[in-house]
Amino acid sequence: MSCFRLENVSYRYSRSPVLTGIDLALEPGEILGLFGHNGAGKTTSIKLILGLMTPQQGTVSVLGGTAGAPEVSQHIGYLPENVMFYPQLTGSEILNHFARLKGASLEQVPRLMEQVGLADALHSRVKTYSKGMRQRLGLAQALLGKPKLLMLDEPTVGLDPVATADLYRLLRTLRDAGTGIVLCSHVLPGVEPYIDRAAILTGGTLKAAGNLTALRRQANMPVVLSVIPADGNHQLEAAVMGSGLNASVTQKRNGSLRIEVAPLQKMAMVRRLLATGEVRDLDISEPTLEDIYVHFIGSGGLAHRGGVQ
Repeated sequence: MSCFRLENVSYRYSRSPVLTGIDLALEPGEILGLFGHNGAGKTTSIKLILGLMTPQQGTVSVLGGTAGAPEVSQHIGYLPENVMFYPQLTGSEILNHFARLKGASLEQVPRLMEQVGLADALHSRVKTYSKGMRQRLGLAQALLGKPKLLMLDEPTVGLDPVATADLYRLLRTLRDAGTGIVLCSHVLPGVEPYIDRAAILTGGTLKAAGNLTALRRQANMPVVLSVIPADGNHQLEAAVMGSGLNASVTQKRNGSLRIEVAPLQKMAMVRRLLATGEVRDLDISEPTLEDIYVHFIGSGGLAHRGGVQ
């Protein structure tokens, strides 16, 4: 049973299309990174999965049932980008309130507060919390009831590096226990090591989806070889230019070479360079998630910034 499945989903506000023909699914025990510029359709997708909106075309199924149905919603945890709580209530009172709404056990509240690093603030009023503490309280709220589907929108906002590392360790533990997780973030280098797949939205369409290896293959972006010559670099440059491979070479001020080569020709280029005997050191850089994201959205991020999400 999939955590959710969107099939040919479209939605529009007035006459403006927000999502067009989206096909996307999440399986248990998987972390999906959902990325896109402001107005790409991320928030609308989340609202459809939560059952807050109904698609005008296509179908949305969640945990084998109907999005928004009470028996489905009780198994979903959601952390919005901007969390707001009653400032006069304590952290414990906040979680008790949401646990009752969700039909979750109140006994898990102290454990969850400890799990997110708020054990000492259990009985402190939320108005005394820092931004990072409120974010962690929001995460604890999302974890009520041991959700089968966890949806997090910019979960690291306000968190320091230690708290951020703790969050990702917690998400891996939940994933390994079978929870399906959707992670929305604009900090792509930070999330890259922790996601299993990425889905890139732009202008309401799904531009690309898959694991990093598949996305690199789809983007077909060059691999960068940074080469430090043993002595001179004349043989290295000649080896690159005479290789017959799809590559370009640039000499840097420090004498090293930057070589861009097609992905499928990477190893052939490495073997050719090593055969010259002129390589002191060599580093291989694959396109990062951020590189791939920019490749697929192009200028769409600037063109759509500030629009409906």
